[in-house]
Amino acid sequence: QVQLVESGGGLVQAGGSLRLSCAASGRTVSDYRMAWFRQAPGKAREFVVAISRSGGITDYGTSVKGRFTISRDNARNTVYMQMNSLKPEDTAVYYCAADTTGWDRKYAYWGQGTQVTVSS
Repeated sequence: QVQLVESGGGLVQAGGSLRLSCAASGRTVSDYRMAWFRQAPGKAREFVVAISRSGGITDYGTSVKGRFTISRDNARNTVYMQMNSLKPEDTAVYYCAADTTGWDRKYAYWGQGTQVTVSS
């Protein structure tokens, strides 16, 4: 079973950038398709972006397309998400997720989350 730890969150002004990292342990991250989700206060969890095991396929949520970029370094067992042109509505707890099967938006393994706050 894989364990996931997110980092890189923080406070940033609107228009700024952050890079989130998701470090995997316990299993080789290349066994997993990976994704980022987010949840703002009082709102449902929202899919942000996913990446296939090899990194060759990505799937972006509509609200972040063109601003966020997911990547993975399987040698480092780490997945990244570069977030540019941040908006106040991007404020949320961001979660890393992993799964071994299929290609959908359901994931079995989750990290604890990292807070991202974008000020206006």
